[in-house]
Amino acid sequence: MTIFINHYVYLNITMIIKNHILPILTISLLIVAIFSVTGCVDNETTPDSDVDSHDITANQTTGSGEEAILKIFHAGSLSVPMAELEEKFETLHPDVDVQREPAGSRACIQKITELNKQSDILASADYTLIPTMMMPEYTNWYLAFAKNQIVIAYTDDSKYSNEVNSDNWYDILRRPDVTFGFSNPNDDPCGYRSVMVTQLSEAHYGDESIFDDLMGDNTAIAMTFDNGTYTAVMPNSEYIEPNTKKIMMRSMEVELSSALEIGEIDYFYIYRSVAVQHGFKFVELPPQIDLSSVDYADEYNTVRVRTADDKIVVGTPIVYGITIPDNAMQPELGIEFVKLLLSTEGQNVFINNGQPPIVPAVTNDAENVPAELRALL
Repeated sequence: MTIFINHYVYLNITMIIKNHILPILTISLLIVAIFSVTGCVDNETTPDSDVDSHDITANQTTGSGEEAILKIFHAGSLSVPMAELEEKFETLHPDVDVQREPAGSRACIQKITELNKQSDILASADYTLIPTMMMPEYTNWYLAFAKNQIVIAYTDDSKYSNEVNSDNWYDILRRPDVTFGFSNPNDDPCGYRSVMVTQLSEAHYGDESIFDDLMGDNTAIAMTFDNGTYTAVMPNSEYIEPNTKKIMMRSMEVELSSALEIGEIDYFYIYRSVAVQHGFKFVELPPQIDLSSVDYADEYNTVRVRTADDKIVVGTPIVYGITIPDNAMQPELGIEFVKLLLSTEGQNVFINNGQPPIVPAVTNDAENVPAELRALL
């Protein structure tokens, strides 16, 4: 800015010389006076400078007077707790601007691995996506930090809301006048988990037509069975072809929240934490099918989803994962944010939003975890 001001003043001086033909001595004195007031670009800050420690920190972080940017790609279901953590982090680090991009977890990772976008933190609703989609090229560690479960959310205005319960929810969704939603399994873990829950329901309730009645007959998702394992085969997203009179599908599950709120759908598959955060009523499903419990991991493993990119996702208990990608622009700030997330204060954010944290967090490889985080494991 100083260079621009001096140049601008100098141009004005030139105009004065040209138009008014002032004595050279006068112009020289004028230039000296101007440079004395504005200072030179190379002048050092004096001990009497009014630049405070906040400004110095910002300059050390970014190399300029601008705020440092901490970029976070995270699962849509983490939007509410991440927004609260963002506010807390920016209070602790007023020179940092946290910028979050919520999306389906697979879509978040693909931004990094396929679109070459840079992110300082990646937080997935399915920790297994980090080793299968990012390691070893983009990271070599992750932390499992929170749990969740699938529920069926609804409101008082949903059809048959006074009847639905954990024993009949699938029959309610079957009714011709009922509409429901789930997210795209190609983009979002909640989507493929919705498919898994629906298939697991057949064995639990002793009804072999639940999947076909709810999803198979209303989409192009095909279910196969081989050697005791069910595999849902996903077509490319443009060919899923949901029956829009029955099903609403969106890229990530939280996009369906507004549809439920305004009555465009009656029910949708969602994480319990999101239902709590939005104040929805919900059917709490049996642990044998809701993907919440390690006690039923063997049962969950009997269902898989083959996504359109030919990746196999195996049914497992719902566990969230976080990492700092190797292409992070601000890895040090990323570490500080993860420290906040793992702290007691951060854990309480998740608890208050209906999502139990894993305490302490679990890692795949403690030696590769940044040293500053190991003490929290």
